[in-house]
Amino acid sequence: MRPALIAAAALLFWACIGYAQTYPARQIRIVVPFAPGGGTDIMTRIMLPKLSELLKQQLIVDNRPGAGSRIGTELVAKAPADGYTVLIVDTAFMTNPSLYSKLPYNSERDLTPVSLLATAPVIMIVHPSVPVRAVKELVALARAQPGALNFASGGPGSSTHLGVELLKYVAKIDLVHIPYKGTGPAVADVLGGQVTMMFAGISSVRQHVENGRLRAIAVTGERRSPAMPQVPTFGEAGMKAVDASSYWGALAPARTPQDVVNKLSTTMAQVLKMPDVREKLAELGFDPIGGGPSEYAALIARETDKWAKVIKAAGVKLD
Repeated sequence: MRPALIAAAALLFWACIGYAQTYPARQIRIVVPFAPGGGTDIMTRIMLPKLSELLKQQLIVDNRPGAGSRIGTELVAKAPADGYTVLIVDTAFMTNPSLYSKLPYNSERDLTPVSLLATAPVIMIVHPSVPVRAVKELVALARAQPGALNFASGGPGSSTHLGVELLKYVAKIDLVHIPYKGTGPAVADVLGGQVTMMFAGISSVRQHVENGRLRAIAVTGERRSPAMPQVPTFGEAGMKAVDASSYWGALAPARTPQDVVNKLSTTMAQVLKMPDVREKLAELGFDPIGGGPSEYAALIARETDKWAKVIKAAGVKLD
Protein backbone atom coordinates (compact mmCIF):
# COMPACT_ATOMS: atom_id res chain seq x y z
CA MET A 1 0.00 0.00 0.00
CA ARG A 2 1.31 3.43 -0.90
CA PRO A 3 2.30 5.79 1.95
CA ALA A 4 -0.40 8.28 0.89
CA LEU A 5 -3.10 5.59 1.08
CA ILE A 6 -1.84 4.42 4.45
CA ALA A 7 -1.95 7.98 5.74
CA ALA A 8 -5.46 8.50 4.38
CA ALA A 9 -6.69 5.27 5.97
CA ALA A 10 -5.13 6.21 9.29
CA LEU A 11 -6.71 9.67 9.12
CA LEU A 12 -10.14 8.17 8.42
CA PHE A 13 -9.72 5.69 11.30
CA TRP A 14 -8.85 8.39 13.83
CA ALA A 15 -11.62 10.63 12.50
CA CYS A 16 -14.15 7.86 13.20
CA ILE A 17 -12.71 7.32 16.67
CA GLY A 18 -12.92 11.03 17.38
CA TYR A 19 -16.51 11.20 16.07
CA ALA A 20 -17.61 8.33 18.31
CA GLN A 21 -15.95 9.90 21.35
CA THR A 22 -17.78 13.21 20.88
CA TYR A 23 -21.12 11.64 19.91
CA PRO A 24 -23.75 12.83 20.56
CA ALA A 25 -22.90 16.49 20.11
CA ARG A 26 -26.45 17.63 19.37
CA GLN A 27 -30.12 16.65 19.54
CA ILE A 28 -31.14 13.13 18.44
CA ARG A 29 -34.39 12.56 16.58
CA ILE A 30 -36.28 9.33 17.32
CA VAL A 31 -38.68 8.58 14.48
CA VAL A 32 -41.78 6.61 15.46
CA PRO A 33 -43.65 5.55 12.28
CA PHE A 34 -46.99 5.44 14.10
CA ALA A 35 -49.41 7.95 15.60
CA PRO A 36 -48.98 9.33 19.13
CA GLY A 37 -50.58 7.23 21.85
CA GLY A 38 -49.90 3.81 20.31
CA GLY A 39 -47.73 1.13 21.87
CA THR A 40 -44.52 2.07 20.05
CA ASP A 41 -44.97 5.74 20.88
CA ILE A 42 -45.69 5.08 24.56
CA MET A 43 -42.70 2.76 24.97
CA THR A 44 -40.40 5.28 23.28
CA ARG A 45 -41.57 8.14 25.50
CA ILE A 46 -41.04 6.05 28.65
CA MET A 47 -37.42 5.44 27.61
CA LEU A 48 -36.64 8.94 26.34
CA PRO A 49 -35.93 10.87 29.58
CA LYS A 50 -33.47 8.22 30.77
CA LEU A 51 -31.77 8.01 27.36
CA SER A 52 -31.41 11.78 27.32
CA GLU A 53 -29.94 11.73 30.82
CA LEU A 54 -27.33 9.09 29.96
CA LEU A 55 -26.40 10.52 26.55
CA LYS A 56 -26.38 14.07 27.94
CA GLN A 57 -28.34 15.34 24.95
CA GLN A 58 -31.96 16.12 24.16
CA LEU A 59 -33.92 13.41 22.32
CA ILE A 60 -37.18 14.21 20.57
CA VAL A 61 -39.92 11.95 19.23
CA ASP A 62 -40.91 12.59 15.62
CA ASN A 63 -44.18 10.74 14.87
CA ARG A 64 -44.47 9.94 11.16
CA PRO A 65 -47.54 7.68 10.88
CA GLY A 66 -49.01 6.25 7.71
CA ALA A 67 -48.69 3.51 5.10
CA GLY A 68 -48.18 0.76 7.67
CA SER A 69 -44.98 2.36 9.07
CA ARG A 70 -43.42 2.77 5.61
CA ILE A 71 -43.38 6.60 5.68
CA GLY A 72 -41.34 6.88 8.88
CA THR A 73 -39.10 3.97 7.96
CA GLU A 74 -38.28 5.50 4.58
CA LEU A 75 -37.41 8.80 6.26
CA VAL A 76 -34.80 7.10 8.46
CA ALA A 77 -33.49 4.87 5.66
CA LYS A 78 -32.70 7.99 3.63
CA ALA A 79 -31.40 10.12 6.51
CA PRO A 80 -27.68 10.92 7.02
CA ALA A 81 -25.83 7.99 8.60
CA ASP A 82 -24.57 10.01 11.54
CA GLY A 83 -26.50 8.62 14.50
CA TYR A 84 -28.80 11.62 14.85
CA THR A 85 -31.86 9.97 13.26
CA VAL A 86 -33.01 6.68 14.77
CA LEU A 87 -36.08 4.55 14.03
CA ILE A 88 -38.09 2.71 16.70
CA VAL A 89 -40.50 0.27 15.08
CA ASP A 90 -42.45 -2.90 15.79
CA THR A 91 -42.96 -6.19 13.92
CA ALA A 92 -44.25 -4.27 10.88
CA PHE A 93 -40.59 -3.94 9.87
CA MET A 94 -40.47 -7.74 9.44
CA THR A 95 -43.88 -8.21 7.80
CA ASN A 96 -43.90 -5.29 5.34
CA PRO A 97 -41.41 -6.86 2.89
CA SER A 98 -43.99 -9.60 2.25
CA LEU A 99 -47.16 -7.55 2.58
CA TYR A 100 -46.12 -5.04 -0.10
CA SER A 101 -44.86 -5.76 -3.60
CA LYS A 102 -42.50 -2.80 -3.44
CA LEU A 103 -41.08 -0.76 -0.57
CA PRO A 104 -39.45 2.69 -0.90
CA TYR A 105 -36.41 1.30 0.91
CA ASN A 106 -34.52 -1.99 1.22
CA SER A 107 -34.94 -3.42 4.73
CA GLU A 108 -31.63 -5.26 4.60
CA ARG A 109 -29.41 -2.73 2.84
CA ASP A 110 -30.73 0.66 3.95
CA LEU A 111 -30.98 0.21 7.72
CA THR A 112 -28.76 -1.27 10.39
CA PRO A 113 -30.05 -2.88 13.62
CA VAL A 114 -29.20 -1.03 16.84
CA SER A 115 -31.09 -2.73 19.66
CA LEU A 116 -33.82 -5.30 20.29
CA LEU A 117 -35.82 -3.32 22.82
CA ALA A 118 -38.82 -5.35 23.93
CA THR A 119 -41.40 -7.96 23.14
CA ALA A 120 -45.04 -8.40 24.09
CA PRO A 121 -47.31 -11.42 23.80
CA VAL A 122 -50.69 -11.50 22.16
CA ILE A 123 -53.57 -13.46 23.58
CA MET A 124 -56.21 -15.53 21.82
CA ILE A 125 -59.69 -14.86 23.14
CA VAL A 126 -63.11 -16.28 22.23
CA HIS A 127 -66.67 -15.30 23.02
CA PRO A 128 -67.95 -17.36 26.01
CA SER A 129 -70.63 -18.94 23.79
CA VAL A 130 -67.92 -20.81 21.86
CA PRO A 131 -67.68 -24.32 23.43
CA VAL A 132 -63.89 -24.40 23.80
CA ARG A 133 -61.51 -23.76 26.68
CA ALA A 134 -58.20 -24.87 25.21
CA VAL A 135 -56.28 -24.61 21.94
CA LYS A 136 -56.73 -28.28 21.11
CA GLU A 137 -60.50 -27.97 21.54
CA LEU A 138 -60.59 -24.93 19.25
CA VAL A 139 -58.54 -26.72 16.59
CA ALA A 140 -60.77 -29.78 16.81
CA LEU A 141 -63.90 -27.64 16.45
CA ALA A 142 -62.43 -25.76 13.46
CA ARG A 143 -61.51 -29.03 11.74
CA ALA A 144 -64.97 -30.45 12.36
CA GLN A 145 -66.61 -27.33 10.91
CA PRO A 146 -64.28 -25.91 8.22
CA GLY A 147 -65.04 -22.24 7.50
CA ALA A 148 -67.78 -22.05 10.15
CA LEU A 149 -65.69 -20.12 12.68
CA ASN A 150 -64.53 -16.57 12.10
CA PHE A 151 -62.07 -14.14 13.65
CA ALA A 152 -61.82 -10.38 13.97
CA SER A 153 -58.73 -8.26 13.42
CA GLY A 154 -57.69 -4.64 13.61
CA GLY A 155 -57.22 -4.62 9.83
CA PRO A 156 -55.59 -6.57 6.99
CA GLY A 157 -51.89 -7.20 7.64
CA SER A 158 -52.12 -6.12 11.29
CA SER A 159 -50.56 -8.21 14.06
CA THR A 160 -54.05 -9.26 15.15
CA HIS A 161 -54.69 -10.54 11.61
CA LEU A 162 -51.37 -12.25 10.96
CA GLY A 163 -51.35 -13.94 14.38
CA VAL A 164 -54.47 -15.94 13.46
CA GLU A 165 -53.10 -16.61 9.97
CA LEU A 166 -50.08 -18.16 11.70
CA LEU A 167 -52.39 -20.36 13.79
CA LYS A 168 -54.24 -21.40 10.61
CA TYR A 169 -50.91 -22.16 8.91
CA VAL A 170 -49.55 -24.24 11.80
CA ALA A 171 -52.76 -26.05 12.76
CA LYS A 172 -54.02 -26.42 9.16
CA ILE A 173 -57.48 -25.07 9.93
CA ASP A 174 -59.91 -22.82 8.07
CA LEU A 175 -61.09 -19.65 9.83
CA VAL A 176 -62.84 -16.73 8.11
CA HIS A 177 -61.21 -13.30 8.49
CA ILE A 178 -63.40 -10.30 9.36
CA PRO A 179 -61.24 -7.14 9.32
CA TYR A 180 -62.07 -3.96 11.21
CA LYS A 181 -60.65 -0.45 11.21
CA GLY A 182 -58.77 -0.81 14.46
CA THR A 183 -58.58 -3.17 17.41
CA GLY A 184 -61.30 -1.38 19.42
CA PRO A 185 -64.19 -2.11 17.02
CA ALA A 186 -62.91 -5.68 16.58
CA VAL A 187 -62.94 -6.35 20.32
CA ALA A 188 -66.41 -4.79 20.57
CA ASP A 189 -67.88 -7.25 18.07
CA VAL A 190 -66.25 -10.25 19.75
CA LEU A 191 -67.73 -9.01 23.03
CA GLY A 192 -71.11 -8.78 21.32
CA GLY A 193 -70.85 -12.30 19.93
CA GLN A 194 -70.97 -11.18 16.29
CA VAL A 195 -67.50 -12.68 15.79
CA THR A 196 -66.11 -15.88 17.28
CA MET A 197 -62.57 -14.96 18.31
CA MET A 198 -59.47 -12.82 17.82
CA PHE A 199 -55.85 -12.28 18.77
CA ALA A 200 -55.30 -9.11 20.80
CA GLY A 201 -52.86 -7.32 23.04
CA ILE A 202 -53.38 -8.27 26.67
CA SER A 203 -54.03 -4.68 27.77
CA SER A 204 -56.98 -4.33 25.37
CA VAL A 205 -58.89 -7.43 26.58
CA ARG A 206 -57.63 -8.19 30.10
CA GLN A 207 -60.56 -6.49 31.87
CA HIS A 208 -63.11 -8.32 29.70
CA VAL A 209 -61.47 -11.68 30.44
CA GLU A 210 -61.40 -11.00 34.17
CA ASN A 211 -65.10 -10.10 34.28
CA GLY A 212 -66.06 -13.15 32.21
CA ARG A 213 -67.20 -11.36 29.05
CA LEU A 214 -64.39 -13.02 27.05
CA ARG A 215 -62.55 -16.31 27.49
CA ALA A 216 -58.76 -16.47 27.18
CA ILE A 217 -57.49 -19.60 25.41
CA ALA A 218 -53.72 -19.15 25.09
CA VAL A 219 -50.95 -16.57 25.00
CA THR A 220 -47.92 -16.36 22.71
CA GLY A 221 -44.35 -16.30 23.97
CA GLU A 222 -41.96 -18.71 25.63
CA ARG A 223 -43.48 -18.26 29.09
CA ARG A 224 -46.77 -17.23 30.61
CA SER A 225 -47.42 -13.53 30.84
CA PRO A 226 -47.06 -12.00 34.32
CA ALA A 227 -50.09 -9.87 33.45
CA MET A 228 -52.26 -13.00 33.05
CA PRO A 229 -50.35 -15.93 34.58
CA GLN A 230 -53.41 -18.20 34.58
CA VAL A 231 -53.45 -18.34 30.77
CA PRO A 232 -51.29 -21.14 29.25
CA THR A 233 -48.92 -20.56 26.34
CA PHE A 234 -49.35 -22.03 22.89
CA GLY A 235 -46.19 -24.00 23.64
CA GLU A 236 -47.91 -25.72 26.55
CA ALA A 237 -50.67 -26.67 24.12
CA GLY A 238 -48.14 -28.31 21.81
CA MET A 239 -48.07 -25.42 19.32
CA LYS A 240 -44.81 -23.64 20.06
CA ALA A 241 -44.65 -22.49 16.43
CA VAL A 242 -47.64 -20.21 17.01
CA ASP A 243 -45.51 -17.31 18.24
CA ALA A 244 -47.15 -14.13 17.04
CA SER A 245 -45.54 -11.99 19.73
CA SER A 246 -44.73 -8.43 18.75
CA TYR A 247 -41.15 -7.15 18.85
CA TRP A 248 -39.84 -3.61 19.08
CA GLY A 249 -36.40 -2.50 18.04
CA ALA A 250 -34.24 0.47 17.09
CA LEU A 251 -32.55 0.89 13.71
CA ALA A 252 -30.30 3.52 12.19
CA PRO A 253 -29.43 4.40 8.58
CA ALA A 254 -27.00 1.95 7.00
CA ARG A 255 -23.33 2.93 7.26
CA THR A 256 -23.84 4.64 10.62
CA PRO A 257 -20.43 4.29 12.36
CA GLN A 258 -20.33 1.05 14.35
CA ASP A 259 -19.05 2.80 17.46
CA VAL A 260 -22.06 5.09 17.36
CA VAL A 261 -24.41 2.12 16.90
CA ASN A 262 -22.75 0.38 19.86
CA LYS A 263 -23.06 3.47 22.05
CA LEU A 264 -26.76 3.80 21.29
CA SER A 265 -27.32 0.09 21.83
CA THR A 266 -25.45 -0.01 25.14
CA THR A 267 -27.29 3.05 26.41
CA MET A 268 -30.69 1.62 25.46
CA ALA A 269 -29.81 -1.62 27.26
CA GLN A 270 -28.87 0.36 30.38
CA VAL A 271 -32.21 2.16 30.33
CA LEU A 272 -34.15 -1.07 29.90
CA LYS A 273 -32.44 -2.50 33.00
CA MET A 274 -33.63 0.37 35.21
CA PRO A 275 -36.28 -0.90 37.68
CA ASP A 276 -38.63 2.06 37.23
CA VAL A 277 -38.54 1.77 33.44
CA ARG A 278 -39.06 -1.99 33.55
CA GLU A 279 -41.98 -1.58 35.95
CA LYS A 280 -43.73 0.99 33.73
CA LEU A 281 -43.25 -1.15 30.63
CA ALA A 282 -44.37 -4.35 32.39
CA GLU A 283 -47.58 -2.65 33.51
CA LEU A 284 -48.37 -2.03 29.84
CA GLY A 285 -47.60 -5.63 28.85
CA PHE A 286 -44.08 -5.12 27.46
CA ASP A 287 -41.23 -7.48 28.29
CA PRO A 288 -38.00 -5.38 28.12
CA ILE A 289 -35.01 -7.07 26.46
CA GLY A 290 -32.20 -4.65 25.59
CA GLY A 291 -30.50 -6.95 23.07
CA GLY A 292 -27.56 -5.83 20.94
CA PRO A 293 -27.30 -5.25 17.19
CA SER A 294 -26.44 -8.87 16.32
CA GLU A 295 -29.30 -10.23 18.43
CA TYR A 296 -31.76 -7.90 16.73
CA ALA A 297 -30.35 -8.69 13.28
CA ALA A 298 -30.83 -12.43 13.90
CA LEU A 299 -34.41 -11.86 15.08
CA ILE A 300 -35.21 -9.73 12.03
CA ALA A 301 -33.95 -12.50 9.73
CA ARG A 302 -35.98 -15.21 11.53
CA GLU A 303 -39.19 -13.20 11.81
CA THR A 304 -39.03 -11.91 8.23
CA ASP A 305 -38.67 -15.47 6.95
CA LYS A 306 -41.44 -16.80 9.21
CA TRP A 307 -43.94 -14.14 8.25
CA ALA A 308 -43.08 -14.44 4.55
CA LYS A 309 -44.25 -18.07 4.63
CA VAL A 310 -47.43 -17.25 6.56
CA ILE A 311 -48.32 -14.26 4.37
CA LYS A 312 -47.74 -16.25 1.18
CA ALA A 313 -49.87 -19.15 2.43
CA ALA A 314 -52.66 -16.74 3.41
CA GLY A 315 -52.44 -14.81 0.13
CA VAL A 316 -52.29 -11.46 1.94
CA LYS A 317 -51.22 -8.40 -0.09
CA LEU A 318 -51.79 -4.77 0.81
CA ASP A 319 -51.13 -3.19 -2.59
